[in-house]
Amino acid sequence: MPKSLQDNICNEVMFSSFFKKHYQSLYSYLYYKFGDYLNPEDKTQEAFTKLWQNCGKVTPEKAKSYVFTIGNNMMLNEVKHHKVVLQHQKIKPRSHTNESPEFLMQEQEYLQKLQRAIGNLTESERTAFLMNRVEGKRHKEIAAILEISAKAVEKRIYRALSKLRQEIEEL
Repeated sequence: MPKSLQDNICNEVMFSSFFKKHYQSLYSYLYYKFGDYLNPEDKTQEAFTKLWQNCGKVTPEKAKSYVFTIGNNMMLNEVKHHKVVLQHQKIKPRSHTNESPEFLMQEQEYLQKLQRAIGNLTESERTAFLMNRVEGKRHKEIAAILEISAKAVEKRIYRALSKLRQEIEEL
């Protein structure tokens, strides 16, 4: 066998064998480290594509660390990209809307009535309702914080919702 085939992974049979052996482990590594949201399968395939493109420079002994490093770096770049996107989404691009002034006025009135209705709830109902609906806490979590039973939390939230429906129906 010529020495050049042993020095790099450009041999199709060797590359195919390497791909079959390490594809799933690289995918699993990226999936468990970064989750499914950033599409680890695409990054795994791209890492192997880069290995093939640079096969003359990579020895078979270094190929595994090469694809894992490439895959990890691609995922880190994707994470950075998503952070930038989120920062730009926080910026409000314009101060005007396409809604009519009448709609905006009705929306403002509705929000005021909703705030008033929430203010009219008893303290226990308001606390349980806001912890559940605004903070996203579960009934068991609220029960532990307020040192009451989960059933009591359910009743408080149910009463709060009933009162809010009655007051908001008046709109």
